[in-house]
Order: sequence, then structure tokens, then C-alpha cells
Amino acid sequence: MKVLVANRGEIAVRIMRACREMGFPTVAIYSQPDRAAMHVLYADEAMPVGPAPSRDSYLRIDRIIEAARRTGAEAVHPGYGFLAENAVFARQCAEAGLIFIGPSPASIEAMGSKTESRQRMQAAGVPVVPGLSEAVKSVDEIATFARQAGFPIMIKASAGGGGKGMRLVEREADLAGAYDRVRSEALSFFGDDAVYAEKFILSPRHIEVQILGDQHGNLVYIGERECTLQRRNQKVIEECPSPVVTPELRRQLGETAVRAGAAVDYYSAGTIEFLMDPSDRFYFLEMNTRLQVEHPVTEMVWGVDLVKEQLRIAMGQRLSFVQEQLAPSGHAIECRVYAEDPSRNFAPSPGLIRFMSLPHGPGVRNDDGVYGGYTVPVYYDPMLSKLICHAATRDEAIGRMKRALQEYRIEGIETSIPFYSWIMDDGDFQAGRFDTGYIDRIIPRMKEDPPAVESVTDAAIAVAAILAFEESQRIRLPEVTDSAWKRAGRTEGTGRWRE
Repeated sequence: MKVLVANRGEIAVRIMRACREMGFPTVAIYSQPDRAAMHVLYADEAMPVGPAPSRDSYLRIDRIIEAARRTGAEAVHPGYGFLAENAVFARQCAEAGLIFIGPSPASIEAMGSKTESRQRMQAAGVPVVPGLSEAVKSVDEIATFARQAGFPIMIKASAGGGGKGMRLVEREADLAGAYDRVRSEALSFFGDDAVYAEKFILSPRHIEVQILGDQHGNLVYIGERECTLQRRNQKVIEECPSPVVTPELRRQLGETAVRAGAAVDYYSAGTIEFLMDPSDRFYFLEMNTRLQVEHPVTEMVWGVDLVKEQLRIAMGQRLSFVQEQLAPSGHAIECRVYAEDPSRNFAPSPGLIRFMSLPHGPGVRNDDGVYGGYTVPVYYDPMLSKLICHAATRDEAIGRMKRALQEYRIEGIETSIPFYSWIMDDGDFQAGRFDTGYIDRIIPRMKEDPPAVESVTDAAIAVAAILAFEESQRIRLPEVTDSAWKRAGRTEGTGRWRE
């Protein structure tokens, strides 16, 4: 089965690696600035799909399907982002005779609308965050809900996801402005300006459950992930398992997630996201009908290759295990490495990567999508790679991550690596005392005590200075006047030239 990967960056490479291990040829697609990207170089074949803007390349369904036709690809894996949760894309792939490596278009549609998914979850007995179950027609409807439920509330895009198209509103005076901004963002990101509102849960944790189902009705949960550490509603550090979830709570979360998936006849990999309050009450937030960015921490702890399972499921095979065979082992932490400058309020830092050296060693995994000599473009998400560390305990995983971050070297651009090193040393993080507002609270502290930055350039200067000093102190012996070539040409032990 030849697989076209309709994505770019680290996730495209991750999928291609799984395909290569299973003996499946791969096809990359690329925009003009991505012609020398890592996923293009790694694939067996590559096809251009347009200029830099995503709307003219990675979001062009017609060009992607044409690329599959021209290369003889039989299946399409969408990765995450771009068209991964686009029911139209999934349906057009099927109409073109392509296997879509993901859920059915009906499941994508059911869970793609936040309002429809809330209605379905309520009908299935899944607890949801108190809020509106239908998109509103005016800001007045949100104002009425807010007065009844009480502030703060969240205004969200009905078709939203990935931390985009949402605003926290803490007082009525800010409602109108937030409503207009969310509608504008929703239209820009998702092509749909429908919005709704939810009650904001104070001091919540963001816990998500990985589910996996086949086309024969089998559906399992594969533990939970702690995704509370977020900046601008975007996850940056994830863990598996959560440091606060007990085995009994894990069972409750997992069974609820399976019930949610079954309500939409789900198959392939998917994630049910919950908000959990300080009393461990959890509420359905949304479902991501795709592979998650943070899937590696689940793979490391539960010993399941989610991408390979997706491929088998798409081919009509049954799950290779049952719920009772699954058991966690150890703890894993993931840091998303972004081309951002923490010292400049995380401003994007695109440009030429002059040097890159990845950390290695026991329990260290790199899901990378760039290399030394590659120019990070300005047009796409600034995530470069994901660093994942696994160990027997959470404390050991933190120590391993600290070591790996110290070894990680990228020169030419700024990255979020120093920021993660600072967090790994923070007492609240080490104790597991955090909620979704944690990063906003620690950034002022980080500015007062900025993380140390050690560059390869500085290290090279230090090494050169040490070598120069040692050279100046070395005792010099009399020079040998004849050359090594002459000495090698003599017969051993005779002092004579070879004849």
C-alpha cells in the first residue's frame, strides 16, 4: 500500500517512518518553500502542491488528490492540523478510491461541531461543561447565558480546535469585543463564524484520553495524558500518565471516553478531551478526530504504536490487542520545541538553522522535522520537533528531560528549549501543582530569573581557549627530521630502504 502523507514537518516524518517499517512506500506533498524540507527528503516520492500559503497548497484538496492519482498512492494519511478533521476531504478521498487513514466522514462531522458534539455527549450520558448547546445568533444570547451561569465564561468557535478561536471573558463589558474577535478568528481559521459559550471552570486541569477503535466495533482506551501546561491555549508540555489521576479515576475517564467514541461509531485513533476541576470532577470538552501532537507519550508508556494501528485499521484489520492486555509502564514527558524566542514574549524566530545536534541516550526520543542547514519558513506553525523522555518514575523522567534539554543544540534561531529547562527546575511543576493558568503565572517569575542560555558558539570559544592554554604549557621534544613516509618505507628493524 503506497501512502500519501497530506502534511508537513515532524508529523509527516513520523508517519513515514511507521510506513517504512511496515514496508509501505510513501509520497510527500510540499509547498514551494518546503521543497527542501525533511519530510520531502525522507519520502520515496514527492509532489508539489502550490505556493507558500496553506490555502493554496496544504489545504488544496483537489491538488492533493491529483498528487495521489499521479503517484499511484492508494491511501492518504492527513496527520494533524490542515485537513485532518475535514469531513469533505475524507469523503472526497473515498470518492477518488483512496483509503482515508482516519475515522469516517460522519464521525468527523459529528464531533467537528462543538455544539453538535455537546448534544451527542449529553444524550450518551457523558458529563459536559455547562454551556450553550447551539451556536448563537447574537451577542445578546451569550450575555443572557453569562448572567445566568455567572462570569467568567469562554466564547468558542463552534468549528474550532487547536487552541484557536476562543476568548476568556471575565466581565460583561468585554463581551461584545470578545464575541467579534472570536467570530473573526473562527471565519479565518475554520471558514465558519458560528460561536457558542461555556462556563469557565476555575483552576482546571486539561486531561485527555486516547481511544482507538477498529471497523469491527472494537473500541479501547489507552490511558490519559496530562495536557494542562498551555500557553495561549496551546499545549506545550504533555505527560503520561497524569500525576494526579489514580487508577480508579483513570478507569472512569477511560470508560467515559469509550462511551463518547461509541456514540459516533468511532474508529481509528481519536482523543476525548476533558476539563477536570480541583475536586476531580471531569467534563467533556471536545473530541479530536485525528492523531494528536502529543501521541508519543502514550506510545512510550503503553507500548502501542498508534500510527501503525491506524494503518492496520484503515486496511480493515482488527485491533491487535484488547483492553485487558493494556498496562502502563513508567512515565513520559514531551516538550514541543518551537522556533520562538522566550526572551521576546515568544516571538517567532524563523530563519536558517546553522547547526543542530539532538540529544540521545536511554529513554530519549526525538520526533523531528528539521535539520542543520534548513531554513525555517515564516508561513507555518513554528514547531520544529518534539522531545520525549521516558523513565520508570515521574521524577526520573524530569531528570532525564533536564539532561536531554541540556544536550539539545540548535544554532541560528531562537527556540523554546531554555524555557522548558526553567520549568523542569520549578518546584510547582516538580510537585505536580499546576492548572491551565500555570504558565501565565510563571512567565513574570521567569523574566526576573531568566533561564541560562549556553550556545554552541560559546562552548566552541571555551574549548578553543582551553586547547590554546594546554598547547602553551606542553613540553616540546626535539623535532623528528625525517618524515613518516620515509620511516614507513624502511624495512622493519634493519634501517635499510626497501628494494
